[in-house]
Amino acid sequence: MSNEFRLPEGGRIDRGRPLRFRFDGCDYTGYAGDTLASALLANGVHQVTTSIKYGRPRGIMTAGPEEPNALVQLDKPFPEPMLTATTVELRDGLEATGLPGQGRLATEPDPARYDSTNAHCDVLIVGAGPTGLAAALSAARSGARVIVADAGTEFGGSLLGSGDELDRAPARRWIRRVVSELESTPDAAVLPRTTVFGHYDDNYLVALEDRGEDAFTRQRVWHIRAREVVHATGAHERPLVFPGNDRPGTMLAGSARTYLHRYGVLPGRCAVVFTTNDSAYAAAVDLHDAGVEIAAVVDVRPVVPTVWASRCVERGIPILTGCAVGGTSGVDRVSAVDIERLPGSDVEPPSGIDCDLLLVSGGWNPAVHLHSQARGTLRYAPELGAFLPGRGALGTRPAGAAAGTFATADCLRTGAEAGSDAARAAGFEADVAEVPTALSGPGVAPQPTWLPPTGPEAEVEQFVDLARDATVADLRKAIGAGMTSVEHIKRFTTIGTGHDQGKTSGTLSSGIIAELLGAELAEVGATTFRPPYTPVSFAALAGRDRGDLYDPIRVTAVHDWHVERGAPFEDVGQWKRPWYYPHDRESMEDAVLRECRAVRTGVGMQDVSTLGKIDVQGPDAAEFLDLVYTNKMSTLRVGRIRYGLMCTADGMVFDDGTVMRTGEHRYLLSTTSGGAAGVLEWLEDWLQTEWTHLRVHLTSVTEHWATIALAGPRSRDVLSRAAPDMDLDNESFPFMSWRDGVVAGRRARVCRISFSGELAFEINVPWWHGREVWEALIDAGAPWDITPYGTETMHVLRAEKGFPIVGQDTDGTVTPHDLGMSWAVSKKKDDFLGKRSFDRPDTRRADRKHLVGLLPPEGAAVVPEGSQLVDGAELPEPPVPMLGHVTSSYRSAALDRPFALALVKSGRERIGQTIYGHVGDRLVPLEITEPVFYDEEGTRRDG
Repeated sequence: MSNEFRLPEGGRIDRGRPLRFRFDGCDYTGYAGDTLASALLANGVHQVTTSIKYGRPRGIMTAGPEEPNALVQLDKPFPEPMLTATTVELRDGLEATGLPGQGRLATEPDPARYDSTNAHCDVLIVGAGPTGLAAALSAARSGARVIVADAGTEFGGSLLGSGDELDRAPARRWIRRVVSELESTPDAAVLPRTTVFGHYDDNYLVALEDRGEDAFTRQRVWHIRAREVVHATGAHERPLVFPGNDRPGTMLAGSARTYLHRYGVLPGRCAVVFTTNDSAYAAAVDLHDAGVEIAAVVDVRPVVPTVWASRCVERGIPILTGCAVGGTSGVDRVSAVDIERLPGSDVEPPSGIDCDLLLVSGGWNPAVHLHSQARGTLRYAPELGAFLPGRGALGTRPAGAAAGTFATADCLRTGAEAGSDAARAAGFEADVAEVPTALSGPGVAPQPTWLPPTGPEAEVEQFVDLARDATVADLRKAIGAGMTSVEHIKRFTTIGTGHDQGKTSGTLSSGIIAELLGAELAEVGATTFRPPYTPVSFAALAGRDRGDLYDPIRVTAVHDWHVERGAPFEDVGQWKRPWYYPHDRESMEDAVLRECRAVRTGVGMQDVSTLGKIDVQGPDAAEFLDLVYTNKMSTLRVGRIRYGLMCTADGMVFDDGTVMRTGEHRYLLSTTSGGAAGVLEWLEDWLQTEWTHLRVHLTSVTEHWATIALAGPRSRDVLSRAAPDMDLDNESFPFMSWRDGVVAGRRARVCRISFSGELAFEINVPWWHGREVWEALIDAGAPWDITPYGTETMHVLRAEKGFPIVGQDTDGTVTPHDLGMSWAVSKKKDDFLGKRSFDRPDTRRADRKHLVGLLPPEGAAVVPEGSQLVDGAELPEPPVPMLGHVTSSYRSAALDRPFALALVKSGRERIGQTIYGHVGDRLVPLEITEPVFYDEEGTRRDG
């Protein structure tokens, strides 16, 4: 078969560009401008796949993103699952297979690029059908910045698939004129192939632009901030429920009309049209005029519109009023339909009609998805059998079919008015654009129809949600189980949870639920519409943030030196930190013990540039810091440093670090390496939402500085050689103070801080001088065999002093009091984050876990970190009560034995007692001690 269902002329395809493609192993030909669905229909292929649960044949039902059936897996040009054939643009060499509801991911990396961009506009118009284009004219002519986004490959919307005329001329002429005007307007941007899939607070919308396989970036995510938004999103045609309504060859009437006018495709040779409203008559007449035999129009209404009745009579199309389709027959495709007379009708229909195409139309559902996402309300319109926009969010307005106005003339008028209103609301003088005339005759009100006239025994074949194989029987079962809420029933039946998110089944299921419950549909309501409006790939959302760019690797100014010395690296947040510096064939344990001995007996140095640094400025900086730290920072003098703890509102330790006062209204905070971003975000959150009156500005300066820690009894000797003009004695330069000076010929800020308990200095220089100063200190320390040390040694040294690491010795359930750090909690401040929580009964429990030390027996192995701790040497029957767990555990060169820190229930009251922990497959005794193992008096910090 080769395009035997393609008309010799007509449509919007480029017949001069034939395209070869393969589907389910068979070769076909289509044309540029086709979708995969239109090309398959042109070649007589209706069945695309089988259903997800029952394996029933499924065919193409729609012509747009609402398609519930025709899921395909692209195999070439690149494997991509779960796409609808109705939205896949045909391209040469495309290969695809049908999917029964589940796909497979590609095994090779995606070669395409994805990116994102940000845009601001005065008016965003979503949709470029007759409503959207009319709105764009009004808004753009006012001088407002306008963006028009539409999912289609070209603008025009429903006009492209209708054959309608405007001003007695083909509608495409008016479309071309409007698009040309918009493209030539400097402040107007037109975005075809762009689906707005999310509408969030304050008119923040997110859209996906499909730029094509040959573009530099395949897809682009647009983050749009709009002052005003016009929802010109159109409407989705609603299917009808009857036995066998899922058989291939069953299609929405409006979609068949689209395939005819936009793609020049006849979906069948002989059709039956089943409708509850006027719109299907246009499809019947157009298809008849194109050569399709219309065997009958079956209308549930007793009266049909005169204008359409006369046109059908002229063409010899029989109309069966007061009737309904009672079922279908056929193996792989519709071959006949059964007709049933409805109560009150005097029409005697034939029992069956042969056909290869069944067109259905149950009415139209306005596409209110974005309106709902923006927290707009919905109201049920019984005259339409549809939910319409109610109260909208500030700065949004629906128009046209999205507002329940379906006639083309009304869409044009309301669109022009909405565009003008939006521009005026954005502060521009705007007139209502003149729009062309569109002919429309008088009609007859639709008759919303939910349940078919057949009995319950046929409900297992009456499909409500084709994407999920959910039937009327499933709805009845959910109601029989006691459910009445549409949200509960949705989850019980899975209706509306497929790839199409219930675009064809949502209102339909609500209508059936209402009838089964004997309730009003307005009371039953609709399910919640959530973004995205259509599926969006993770690749598009990730954009360029994937691979190495997904989580950027951050390195210090001295990184290359560490690499040259063979240091393995530890990941701390995004930073690469030297773990240890092995000598020839030296194990990690031996290297760490050597580095520890060097710091305790001589001098060592560490690259600590990764510690977070936040510059805090403003007249209210002191007041702000008093609120976020547990201790008082406003009393800190310029030139001094104070250690501080931050707690969350529930009183749990969040981060720690030092605060350096650098001016009357200026401080420099240090944070943990991995917690810097979280701390800055936390501080900004409080400043911007709770304490907006405070005049404070925060700036991350972590990467402005290279920071080097000199630690050990000989650290003052080393620094005095590199900074001969600085006074480094204890009296001139006391502990927890800072001085500006010159180190190795570079201006530096030097701090007396120690995380090892030894005499120590931290030297801060501009980042680009980091390696130069590092190497100068190495040279200055050569007489004392200065030793670089890594994070593992740092952990051992601080644990020997009982200094906790936030995130290792804490777990989000630990207060300062649990850590034995009540001295860091001010009793003089009226308030700070977490203060009130310290008085909660839970935080005052006697059996809370405390940070304590643990000593295994002499000669024992290191207790693994994370080991659970128990009370006895023998484990009782499960469940075994746990006393706590080991948080830090190392072998100490200074102690010449293993030691550990742990969180233990009532730990401070247990000091001196013995508990047990696992080492390998055996329990070993562990003595509970104070958490400080080395230099309890703290005399070594001053050398």
